[in-house]
Amino acid sequence: MSNDAWETTRRNARSALAAARTDGGFWVGELSSSALSTAVAVFTLHLLDAANYADAIRSGLDWLRRTQNDDGGFGDTDRSKSNISTTALCWAAFTAGDDAATTTKIEAWLTREAGSLEPRELAKTIADRYGKDRTFSVPILTMLAIAGKLGPHGWRLVPPLPFELAALPFAWFQILRLPVVSYALPALIAMGLVRHTQRPTWFLPWRWLRNGVTSRCLRKLRTIQPTTGGYLEATPLTAFVGMSLIHAGHAASPVVAHGVEFLVRSRRPDGSWPIDTNLTTWVTTLAVNAGATAVDDDAKRKQVESWLLAQQYRTVHPYTMAAPGGWAWTDLAGGVPDADDTPGALLALAKLKSDNVEAARLGCEWLLNLQNGDGGIPTFCKGWTGLPFDRSSNDLTAHTLRAWAAWRGRFDAKFQAKLDAAWDRAIRFLQRSQMQDGEWLPLWFGNEHLPQGAIENATHGTARVLLCIGLPGCESLQPELERAARWLQQSQNADGGWGGGSGTPSSIEETALACEALAAASEPADCGESRNRGLDWLCEATANGTRFPATPIGFYFANLWYHEQLYPLIFTVAAFESAYGTVEV
Repeated sequence: MSNDAWETTRRNARSALAAARTDGGFWVGELSSSALSTAVAVFTLHLLDAANYADAIRSGLDWLRRTQNDDGGFGDTDRSKSNISTTALCWAAFTAGDDAATTTKIEAWLTREAGSLEPRELAKTIADRYGKDRTFSVPILTMLAIAGKLGPHGWRLVPPLPFELAALPFAWFQILRLPVVSYALPALIAMGLVRHTQRPTWFLPWRWLRNGVTSRCLRKLRTIQPTTGGYLEATPLTAFVGMSLIHAGHAASPVVAHGVEFLVRSRRPDGSWPIDTNLTTWVTTLAVNAGATAVDDDAKRKQVESWLLAQQYRTVHPYTMAAPGGWAWTDLAGGVPDADDTPGALLALAKLKSDNVEAARLGCEWLLNLQNGDGGIPTFCKGWTGLPFDRSSNDLTAHTLRAWAAWRGRFDAKFQAKLDAAWDRAIRFLQRSQMQDGEWLPLWFGNEHLPQGAIENATHGTARVLLCIGLPGCESLQPELERAARWLQQSQNADGGWGGGSGTPSSIEETALACEALAAASEPADCGESRNRGLDWLCEATANGTRFPATPIGFYFANLWYHEQLYPLIFTVAAFESAYGTVEV
């Protein structure tokens, strides 16, 4: 393909991304509507007041009917394969409406997937999908039990959660090894409480203890509930908490009232609900770091810099007790500082030529204090559990290294020494965690075309770590990075694009990520050839930078897929900017 096609695609994509910027200087994007979110929201409103919320319930069920897959099941998005979790939750949701035809198709799909609608078999199929992580299996089984889908003794099939532990000091959670990840504390409390009310333990002292701490745990739920009412700005988590409290006899709780306000406000005109309100901070940092911020225009640069600095948390966060210094994925109250958005914001501030060294040091120190004992960086909390989202992650660790490198030279010698020690531990973590064939697995991105719906998108993880090539201090990682570049080359599809791994369908997002990473690599020597084939594929797939259909590669809240409308656009801009060199818009 000619260089004219590359230049046309690059110019069109840059213009589209610049046009997507809001008047406030940031980007908002739009998350996909979710069958799972819609199902749990509808069910919660039905439990609370079916008459008062009749319109929302009806329009939600109508949206679900329209998006049901041909096989009778439901996927997380309108572009996703049917899966057991979402289909089971939609089955429960349709108890809020009289629709025998839709229910029959759902039951046929569930029977094929689980072997039977017999409650024990269905519960085992759902539990097996998540293994020892009960963050999502318990909420699904809880909703099925509330809806009567697990039979008259369904609560026996819902594992109890130790909600009483929420009454303990937050600092103890690291040593308690909870059966849910750190961000799911509201689910631990609400799901554990409803299970206790429906099937209390036979051991009387423990039953009395749980009864005694119920009020304290309910106060904890209210304390960590954001002003928007939505825990993590997430419809599923907020709805699961609401339905559990309602069924446990706490419908009058202010937690329910504020949560329902959030659900009503989050409903879209077509009747659906998204998985989360927005990823505004995340997509803004991605856009800035892709090279689309008009940094040659001082007014615009200052505008987005000021906005980003305003998103930094400067107080202890009440949800995870995170120290000041981090950034969340959203500018809304339900966000929680994490180790992907924080490096993204630090890199963006460096690209914007910010002179706020104090804010950068606070962010770098926040990441420093989050580092796990194995040298890697987790998402929210240090050392909580070995469960997904709390354990160390390759992509987050590499992102952190890049952020530290961007700012290290502007710090005093003492703080540089602390970063250097942490740097060495992080490098060793990446060396140990590389897969045998050279790839690295990420945390927050997956690909449902991988075997058994694997959550690890090796293309994403490998590309993100490969961006560390050339960083001072990464010399010892060079052999691993060269192996990673070879893996990317070998996993390229015959059409020139990339999917989440070898043999998976090519997508704009994954192809652009691979191209950006290979643009940074100089070894093997033919990296450029693979990258060029990928850029050719992007020209065709995006109609020369004029269309950007999104793929569900995003991974959220325990095996829950989403797509974001700005991902393919931003990643395409980053790929072409990397190929052409650093050129500001």
